[in-house]
Amino acid sequence: MVKATRELEGRSRASRLLHRRATADHPSRRSGDVQLWDHHHRNIQGGGARAAVFGVSDGLVTNVSLILGFAGANAGPSVVRLAGISLLLAGAFSMASGEWTSMSAQRELLERELALERHEISHRPEGERRELVSIYERRGVDPTVARTLADEMMRTPELALETHAREELGIDPAALGRPLQAAVSSFVTFALGALVPLLPWFVTGGHAAMVASVVLAALAAIAVGVALAAFTLRSWWRSSIRQLLMTALPAAVTYGVGALIGIGVH
Repeated sequence: MVKATRELEGRSRASRLLHRRATADHPSRRSGDVQLWDHHHRNIQGGGARAAVFGVSDGLVTNVSLILGFAGANAGPSVVRLAGISLLLAGAFSMASGEWTSMSAQRELLERELALERHEISHRPEGERRELVSIYERRGVDPTVARTLADEMMRTPELALETHAREELGIDPAALGRPLQAAVSSFVTFALGALVPLLPWFVTGGHAAMVASVVLAALAAIAVGVALAAFTLRSWWRSSIRQLLMTALPAAVTYGVGALIGIGVH
């Protein structure tokens, strides 16, 4: 069993090396653009990173908008606290539930497609081999090299499935997403984002608490932008400004609506 596993891993590495050599010779790849093959990428396919970014941003924007809306209507501190806490809990559970449902559905769909591909590889191996040859030839690989590469990929069923999944479906069978990870990440980060503008209302109220909420929300939005820039290696100031505007605009609109409603009620 161990010997067979090592042989499969060896074939997989050899096949990927052959694939890289074949595609590296493609005219569209300039020699100066080909990177070293031993560099490492972060694993971002589980869904946790996307859920975390979306969760903290959504929690921050939603709750600061709600808080300013109530504050604009001259609601008392206890009302603002109750509304903020209610939104924090309801939003966190809603986000987690939505992430779990969507990620589970996506994973089940991808598993279904992989099952169909596995069936075709088992019952129509020659047809699947020709599909790979055709894919490589369309990418500019020499026909002889394309046939050799396809033969190597089809030699082992597990490697053949992985190759067809990547080439035809554009997915990695080992990285179909983790619903639980995405749900937990979304719950925690939404709650943290929603808590930031709510903090001043636990110690004070009125205009002071509202100003403090605005300042904390702005700082948090900038921090999220900087974190995103560090993660994606993009411009930090552009990311920060974008995040700040995305937070400030709905908050300003909600405050204005709250103020108008408050005037009408009074």
